[in-house]
Amino acid sequence: MDDLPLQKPYRTPGRAAASNPDVRFDILRAEAVDDGWEREDELPVLRTEVTDEMARSVISKNTSPDLSFDRSINPYRGCEHGCIYCYARPSHAFLGLSPGLDFETKLIARPNAAAQLRKELSNPRYAPKMIALGTNTDPYQPIEKTRKIMREVLEVLRDFNHPVAIVTKGTLIERDIDILTPMAAKGLVRVGISITTLDCATARAMEPRVPMPAARLRTIRRLTDAGIPVRVMVSPVVPALTDHELEAILAAAKEAGAVAASSIMLRLPREVAGLFRDWLAEHYPDRAARVMGRVRELHGGKDYDPDFGKRMVGQGEWAAMMQQRFKLATKRLGLDRSLPPLRIDLFAKPAAPGDQLALF
Repeated sequence: MDDLPLQKPYRTPGRAAASNPDVRFDILRAEAVDDGWEREDELPVLRTEVTDEMARSVISKNTSPDLSFDRSINPYRGCEHGCIYCYARPSHAFLGLSPGLDFETKLIARPNAAAQLRKELSNPRYAPKMIALGTNTDPYQPIEKTRKIMREVLEVLRDFNHPVAIVTKGTLIERDIDILTPMAAKGLVRVGISITTLDCATARAMEPRVPMPAARLRTIRRLTDAGIPVRVMVSPVVPALTDHELEAILAAAKEAGAVAASSIMLRLPREVAGLFRDWLAEHYPDRAARVMGRVRELHGGKDYDPDFGKRMVGQGEWAAMMQQRFKLATKRLGLDRSLPPLRIDLFAKPAAPGDQLALF
């Protein structure tokens, strides 16, 4: 019998990943086999599923020397934005789910995150330090519109006068300006908006459920107009695909009101490398070899080098050239600055109902 193309169980419009790689912790492996029966009915669209998880703790700690924070909160696991390059995809394997389509479609919400956070911040031994939001998956991904877990978390941080740094691609952050503006006035908040490309076609293919670049630039403007300091994040820089846009993205963000900038090179840990290669072959077959060749040049001949100090900036002449371009562009635009540290001296446990008010 002639080999027939395998039938996919779903249609996947608006998804970046094309498959579900095996979960690396599973002993058993599943393989699709064509049984010779052709399907004549239209395949169903792969829909997003959300499962609730009651968090026993919400503040995660890290000791990475590459990061400027030591604690973070993730209201959701998995991300419907579906960015094909997302370094967080491998974390889904710890849930027994695939870093591929599962990461984009089988999401975990943590509805008690705010209540648990209030409990942890109320611990007499808790010492305040900036909390980062959006470090693993985007807190303003589409399901936040109805679940509102991120907003509840922000309300707790506001009540405690706790410093917070937010990273997002989602324009939904504008909904929470009423919380963020008073916090910014106290020096308690800053925001990073990620823009990978200004090209709509590239953005739609690479980040299928993320607001368009122009919409993110409008969000920068609305946040800065509301007194909230915004850093534009040109990340990841995809060599031979988006690297030529570095200066243009910085200039557009400056025009929109950004006051600082950062940039991170593409990194493809674990399963992300295979997913990204498949995506390149489908969407950019004419330059796939060139892109991956440059990626390997950045990471010492490998798809990814996890060594601290190298993984986010790369190595070699091309990496050095990109760093120089970034340095010159940010200096010219006035984006070569570090935002002031967020305040921790205002942190205080809010009065609970029934507490006796202080007289002085």
